[in-house]
Formats: sequence, structure tokens, C-alpha cells
Amino acid sequence: MDDAEGFAAVFDAHFAEIHAYVAHRLGPDHAEDIVAETFLTAFRKRGHYDPARAGVRAWLYGIATNLIGKHRRLEARTLRALGRWGPEGDAPGHEDTVALRVSAQSLRPELAAALAELDRRDRDVLLLVALAGLSHDEIATALGIPYGTVGSRLSRARKKLRALLGEVVVHG
Repeated sequence: MDDAEGFAAVFDAHFAEIHAYVAHRLGPDHAEDIVAETFLTAFRKRGHYDPARAGVRAWLYGIATNLIGKHRRLEARTLRALGRWGPEGDAPGHEDTVALRVSAQSLRPELAAALAELDRRDRDVLLLVALAGLSHDEIATALGIPYGTVGSRLSRARKKLRALLGEVVVHG
């Protein structure tokens, strides 16, 4: 990853999945900027990347998740909009309409509203499992938290979702 060609290969290999993850969380209008910032940050910090500590994929998801965290109000607003109007309704305002079109295919209104109620840290862990398919080890590395904390946050998120959704089984 030290040279431009090596980093270009990393970009090519991971751009689409990082973009999809960010688009699911913030909508397509914001995904482009966040993904660009993710790879720019990765390029700038490539000298600090330790392949023994994390795979490139987990490292990139960690950067993206941290950047999403800076936009947590937007994510919560998007999830609440999905909870109110669902995939079939039209939300007023361009941002809500775009967010609905992109995310409604993957989130039912009830689930979107419940996700908006989760603590950001618990939501990050849950969505890294659900949207990115990361393992507990990868999530711990990506977020810089202990392995056991991943399990507790995931368990807490699932428990709250079950309560909010009326005991619908939440897998991950």
C-alpha cells in the first residue's frame, strides 16, 4: 500500500462494498463524500496501517464507520424518515425522498425506526455485522474496541431491537 499503484488496487478491491455500506447508512448523496473521505484518510494514514493488526477491509470499514459517526444526526434522521413513511410512501423534502428510495429496499419502516432508537455505538456494531458481514474480530479491530465489547454491544442492540419490534428474531 505504500505506492500509488498498490493503493489503487486497494481502492478498486474495496470501493464498491464500502460505498454500499455508507449508502445504506447515510443515503447515496452523502455516500460519495464519505467514501472519498474514507479512502483519502486511508491514503494519508497508510504508513500507520499494520497488516498484522487488521485486514485492509476491516481497517477501511473502521475509517468509514468513524466518519459516519460524525454524521450520526443525518443517519438517525434518515432512519426516522424510513420509520415514518416506509418504502412505499413519499416523504416531503428531497433528502428524505432520496434516502427512502435507496434504503427502503433493505429496511422495513419498523426496523428503520428501531435502528434510529439504538445507541450509535451499538448501531455501528450491529450494522457492521448486518451490512458489511464483518466478524467480531474484524469489528473489534475496525472500531478499536475489545472483542468482548463487540459481543456486548451486539447483544444489547439485538435485545433492544427485539423489544422495539415485538420479539421479531434479529439475526446477525
